[in-house]
Amino acid sequence: MQPAVGCVRVLVEDQTFTAEKRMLIGASEYFRGLFESGMRECSQEEIQLLQLPARGFAVMMRVLRGEQPILNSGEISDAIECAAFLQVRALTEHLIHIITSHNCSLMLETASVYGVFDLIHASALFMRDMYFKVREDLNFLPDHLLDYIESLSPSTFVAVATHSPSDQYLDDHSRTICYLDEAENIWRTLTSLPKQASTSLAGIAVMDNNLYIVGGVDGLSKRVVKLNFCYNTERNSWSEFPSLQHLRHSLTLTGQDGCLFAMGGMCKNSVLSTVEKYQVASNTWSFAACLPRPGEGIACARAMGRIFVCLWLPMDTTDIYEYKTHRDEWLLVTTLRRQQSYGHCMVAHTDNLYVIRNGPADDFLRCFIDCFNLTTQEWMSLSSYYVNSKGALFTATIRCDNVFTVNRSLTLVYNIEKDRWKPAKEGAGFPRSGSMHTFLLRLPSRGLAARYQN
Repeated sequence: MQPAVGCVRVLVEDQTFTAEKRMLIGASEYFRGLFESGMRECSQEEIQLLQLPARGFAVMMRVLRGEQPILNSGEISDAIECAAFLQVRALTEHLIHIITSHNCSLMLETASVYGVFDLIHASALFMRDMYFKVREDLNFLPDHLLDYIESLSPSTFVAVATHSPSDQYLDDHSRTICYLDEAENIWRTLTSLPKQASTSLAGIAVMDNNLYIVGGVDGLSKRVVKLNFCYNTERNSWSEFPSLQHLRHSLTLTGQDGCLFAMGGMCKNSVLSTVEKYQVASNTWSFAACLPRPGEGIACARAMGRIFVCLWLPMDTTDIYEYKTHRDEWLLVTTLRRQQSYGHCMVAHTDNLYVIRNGPADDFLRCFIDCFNLTTQEWMSLSSYYVNSKGALFTATIRCDNVFTVNRSLTLVYNIEKDRWKPAKEGAGFPRSGSMHTFLLRLPSRGLAARYQN
């Protein structure tokens, strides 16, 4: 049967919405069944949805048109009801992207009422990461939801230092990935790196709770490492996956929707603009749209389910681009002009991008933070500066409302407030020298001590 075409008026409560049938069919299992059923609704120019909230339907329409609205409590509840009844995957994904410490319990409870499992799971994971702070305030939740939260593994702060491949005949016991045992305030060994793996100038990313290492160099000669490695957290095992088509080091690696993106980097003293995409399901690399300009060690962050990069033009210009994964194109989002001495990093929290940079000239040990809000499209400079030697902000990793930073001396955790990052607590320093990569992994709780502690 040919799908319905044209527009349709949808009556919800006392409001009328006009939408393209093709858009509704593509986004909603309910509308696909309605308009392709062969029943009279296929040819009607107006239909009525009973017992659905107009406010939730309005949110759905905004999302389907490409917006990413930040919602209040009432809008969240109504949107979840529409996502469940109309079976709109894009709306569910948007709700997952806007989970915060302020709305996670509402998301969990409402999603449970309407049976939106993906949102239940994402909300429970978020709450598990802050459970020790909020457990006493969650007595209103049913026991089965509390049990579900407690059954999940929390995110753990993990770090790996810079290592070249090891001599096959010599074990290097320092070539380990470690996690911070926050209860005991000690770094413990998670796993040893494969002997042929390099974390020196490599691309490192976590996707679906698996750790990926791509590229990097071997020793001072900067010979590019061909082998790529994946660490499966659940199985506590390493595997190899195919090499890049264009070998490189100093690349940036990020992952989304089952795909890794290796961006920029260097090859034979040339800075690259090429981007390669690895599809985990097919175990293949392919080229994607090139960066707007060449870059190495590019700052990258994911926010609201979107990928953003900083392309820096020394000494004062930072362009932030978004990579539109479905359209395979780059879009300039905003430009920041601040003086600085060398590179920077970027992290994301809710709909905010935080660009962390060192100061110019004599201020090079100070880290300054500028915040760009994706919803308002406005910049704000955080009120405080941060001494880089105190907490190595260029390794910042965010969990819920906390920023983890680390160097050899200490792990410093900040709490994100509106106009500043407030130091919250200190922990043990990472017992390795040199620069490092940091990230979050959910370590299996069953048998954790036996499997991971050295």
